[in-house]
Amino acid sequence: MILISALLATLSLAACDRPAVVAVPVAPVVVPGPAGPQGATGSTGSTGSAGNTGATGTTGATGATGDTGYTGATGAKGKTGDGTTVIVVPTEPAK
Repeated sequence: MILISALLATLSLAACDRPAVVAVPVAPVVVPGPAGPQGATGSTGSTGSAGNTGATGTTGATGATGDTGYTGATGAKGKTGDGTTVIVVPTEPAK
């Protein structure tokens, strides 16, 4: 009988040392229902902003040189002189 009492006391004390078991509730699984009717069409959005002006283009290449023009006509013959010769004497430089 002492042996049974000792065994019963040992089991009683061992039961007190166990950690408490906590039952975690299971989260309910949400199942979606059928889709509802389609909503009304939304209104048209506003007009966007104007874009920036583009950059100026590069200068074009220089054109080719033109062809040489024709030779002009010969001028009319001058009048014959009256025989007088004019000699121009240079002036002396200023001092």
